[in-house]
Amino acid sequence: MNPAPHQPTTAIYPGTFDPITNGHLDLINRGLNLFDRIIVAIAINPGKAPLFSLEERCSMILDCFQGNDRIEVDSVSGLLVEYAARRQARAIIRGLRAVSDFDYEFQLALMNRKLERSVESVFLMPGFRWIFISSSIVKDAARHGGDVRDLVPEHVFPKLREKFSQPTASGGPVP
Repeated sequence: MNPAPHQPTTAIYPGTFDPITNGHLDLINRGLNLFDRIIVAIAINPGKAPLFSLEERCSMILDCFQGNDRIEVDSVSGLLVEYAARRQARAIIRGLRAVSDFDYEFQLALMNRKLERSVESVFLMPGFRWIFISSSIVKDAARHGGDVRDLVPEHVFPKLREKFSQPTASGGPVP
């Protein structure tokens, strides 16, 4: 009896990625150890005003994975689990940095299971050196002149500096 042919597995890694951080990269690379393909799904949330446009975020992510055909970048709005099912993904990757993340992620995973039983939630923890960072913390530090170059991919740091050195409507630099 011949074994069944390998069916490539796809996972969705959602987030705003505003901007992508080394913590995100760590989780994507961990995910590539488990899945054949990862779709990095940039969440479109009309309630949020991101620092970077959707196009800028997509470009920054693609620059991290040039030549890697196992990574796709897309945008998503609406129910993530429905998007995952449409894309024939077997899993949604979620990062857990602290115990406080778990309550929300656990509830979300249970709701996703209720809505679409064919899509699993997979929780991954970033490496210890990235466990404390988030895009929000990185942006806040950069906004105030902090050196975050070791927390984001090399090509992202100048883009952060550029965003925060632009003058405001009053003519002065962004605080």
